[in-house]
Amino acid sequence: MAEQRREQTDARDPGNGGQGAGAPTRGRAGEPPRGRATPEEARAWEALVTTARRTVSDGLVVGTSGNVSVRVGDTVLVTPSGVPYDRLAPDDVTGVDLAGRQVLGSLVPTSELPMHLAVYRACDAGAVVHTHAVHATAVSTLVPELPLVHYMAGALGGPVRVAPYATYGTEELAENMLRALAGRSGCLLQNHGTLTHGATLDQAYDRTAQLEWMCRLWLTASSVPGRTPTLLTEDQLAQAAHRLRGYGQRA
Repeated sequence: MAEQRREQTDARDPGNGGQGAGAPTRGRAGEPPRGRATPEEARAWEALVTTARRTVSDGLVVGTSGNVSVRVGDTVLVTPSGVPYDRLAPDDVTGVDLAGRQVLGSLVPTSELPMHLAVYRACDAGAVVHTHAVHATAVSTLVPELPLVHYMAGALGGPVRVAPYATYGTEELAENMLRALAGRSGCLLQNHGTLTHGATLDQAYDRTAQLEWMCRLWLTASSVPGRTPTLLTEDQLAQAAHRLRGYGQRA
């Protein structure tokens, strides 16, 4: 994968390529990134690669069009730009600090790094998943907010908003996304895709999958000729959200 190494700076995949605003720089004070991950970072990288591959196998992205990150202390491990996930190996670990300076690896981080870093700076998220899921992206072109077709919107903090369109990889897109995420753990990106975050990779991924499912549900129901989907009220959603906070097994 020498052609994917850091010295390559152009001709990147448009969904996960070119660097744009907020592009990573070399390590602190111009130093090269350190060469070896800590044991905790190595485990987190393995989980990140597994999650990234799952976005492909579950049909949420095509090729390298999405990206995944996980935070370990002050280091953000992130999928690299334009590298198929099935080719990622333990030695390909790629990490930046919260300022976007590359501290691990030689592969170029995803062009959507500004979005990932914006989330980590704004809240205590442990992981972020961004996809180009078909149904969610379709919904993002139709409405400013996903209609309340199912109570699982409560698991994302409330009605899911659509962030206005901006060019991929830009600070403008990151700012639009943050506004759409206010009080939420997921949003749609207009004519682009989805972004969710969670305390763990599993939680962030599950929220992405739930969001795509809700979008598919609304598109299916609203496509029936002569019929309009019944939507939940804000009170009904609030009641469901309250119950969802106690859902699952206790630790």
